[in-house]
Amino acid sequence: MDSNHSTDALAAARSLQVFTHIYVSMATFWTYDYACSIREEGIFLFCSRWSRVKLLYVVTRYVPFLLFTAHLYLNFVPDEISDTCQFVNNICSCLSMISIICSECFFILRTYVLWNNNKVVLAAMLSTFATLIVVSIVALFSATAIAPFETSLIPGITGCYQSSGGVRLFVPYLLLFGLELMLISLTLTCVIQKWRTTNNRLYVIILKHNVLYYACGLGFSMVNVLTSLLLDYAYSGMFQDFQIIVHAILATRMHLHLWHVNRSDDPGGFTSIILSDLAPTTYNEPSYD
Repeated sequence: MDSNHSTDALAAARSLQVFTHIYVSMATFWTYDYACSIREEGIFLFCSRWSRVKLLYVVTRYVPFLLFTAHLYLNFVPDEISDTCQFVNNICSCLSMISIICSECFFILRTYVLWNNNKVVLAAMLSTFATLIVVSIVALFSATAIAPFETSLIPGITGCYQSSGGVRLFVPYLLLFGLELMLISLTLTCVIQKWRTTNNRLYVIILKHNVLYYACGLGFSMVNVLTSLLLDYAYSGMFQDFQIIVHAILATRMHLHLWHVNRSDDPGGFTSIILSDLAPTTYNEPSYD
């Protein structure tokens, strides 16, 4: 890069390069994961019955492809203008919201099942989740509206970033941290209450999946809060979509694993797996959509 440019211009250009490299790495990892699981996923898609949970799986699984397409366009197409950056970024924000909502819905349902379909627990989770969604939408789009997008002044450096106001983007991840903390607390409470009396294989798998998912969510959310508050240029958002992608991979992979375990345990009944049958009171014939 030309040393005649200002320090700010050089720092912004480096941040855009790092952001692009991270996104290309994410796209490569997502494609590799899809290729590795395509056989298991094909069996699931063609052999399981259609249901709301299966539709949730399809949306969670394939929305990131659209997210990658939009972001890679933003990262590699030269000569973007601020309006174009804002328009494409709004599309990416919508896709990110859809993806994380679907991923979280999987584990809200699972936590609800672990608590034996307790309506109070469900109401607490849904009210918290609804608050998170509304506040996140307001924070995301208000930050985009007040913070202009800028491109690099150095020739050959593509992509754009928000020059100011992006600090507001820590809000959705702080709220997500709170949601994950509540959900992992509910899961661990359930483990403490029932670990000696539960011998259902699928029930134990759900407990392990929930703890791993929430732990990853807590870690990534804290990283994104800190980077949004402490870093500048494109660095501030370099791990935000990475968290979205990891959530989607974990949610879909864990659902596939649970479905295939149930199929191997009951080869004749795997095409009709009912989520509510996984409640702790129905140990004889556990099922999952």
